[in-house]
Amino acid sequence: MKYALIGCGRISPNHIQAARNNGLKIAALCDLDPEAAIRLIRQFELEGVAVYADHHTMLERDHPDLVAIATDSGSHARIALDCLEAGSHVLIEKPMALSLQEADQIIDTARTCGLQMGVCHQNRFNRSVQYIRKAMEAGRFGKLSHGAAHIRWNRSRQYYDQAPWRGTWAQDGGCLMNQGIHSADLLRWMMGEEVEEVMAFTSQRQHPYIEGEDLALAIIRFAGGACATLECTTNVYPCNLEETLYLFGEKGTVKAGGISDNIIEHWAFADGLDDPETVKAEYGENPPDIYGYGHTPLYADLLEAIRTHRSCLVDGRAGRQALELVLAIYQSAATGQPVKLPLKQGSTLDFAGRFDRND
Repeated sequence: MKYALIGCGRISPNHIQAARNNGLKIAALCDLDPEAAIRLIRQFELEGVAVYADHHTMLERDHPDLVAIATDSGSHARIALDCLEAGSHVLIEKPMALSLQEADQIIDTARTCGLQMGVCHQNRFNRSVQYIRKAMEAGRFGKLSHGAAHIRWNRSRQYYDQAPWRGTWAQDGGCLMNQGIHSADLLRWMMGEEVEEVMAFTSQRQHPYIEGEDLALAIIRFAGGACATLECTTNVYPCNLEETLYLFGEKGTVKAGGISDNIIEHWAFADGLDDPETVKAEYGENPPDIYGYGHTPLYADLLEAIRTHRSCLVDGRAGRQALELVLAIYQSAATGQPVKLPLKQGSTLDFAGRFDRND
């Protein structure tokens, strides 16, 4: 299967490695800065790979079967639509779009074209998270009480200076949209996905040079009555601390931790079906960075979905649900009121100017 990558920045090596691990033919790389693509070719010693600065030209000349989109968040939707309309399956880095209208358009276009589209929420494929999900599907937690997700990281001035689109409402959003959306996805997936109401607070405490928030706190009520809290910040000194997921049920309690939900730190179930220490040892990973090892199995799942014509695990609906939750949190924080879900529309641009004054 012929593969192309659009966007050769920070996350691109993970995509190239995942493509390689899944036996894809890497045909083309595209970036507004061709030197970024050339550096990637050198890093992975790729041969016979075409380099483009314009994705339209790439689509016309190379006709890739699958395109991964890892550009600035604000361009995800436009490029995804171009790829789908050119006949390529797509894998979109999170978030899939910055508005629900764009997300719906991508989903509708993929369906009309008979093509697969996946969203890069790779933490679902962490060994730890997969084992927790297996316990959830088996009913081992019993009636859920609540959950909690924390993403406590650091982002410096240098991080934002490297790419001026970061932290802007038009092309990114704040810490919740860029970093915390992974935790938003995991909460919805584990807790049953259907959210009824959100109450939230966001603030800009240590990053006055960006437009978005660097702290977000939310309370989420799910259908059926279970609740969850979500905390996201890039204000942790001096470096990334943790990304954690807690789940509390009447018959089970679990904590996934580490830098990216990649290890199991607590495992207790009334059924006694497995030994907690064995589970911790067998289902923990120690990845070299926050991106973990999830890209390779995510690609594998998408490729199988393409071959068998089933939906992939992180499809357009899943990507939209994570986006919807983030936008609902933004709306609640901006209005000071609870927000009911589902949302029919919403965009990061609705919150432009939110932190222009230091109230």
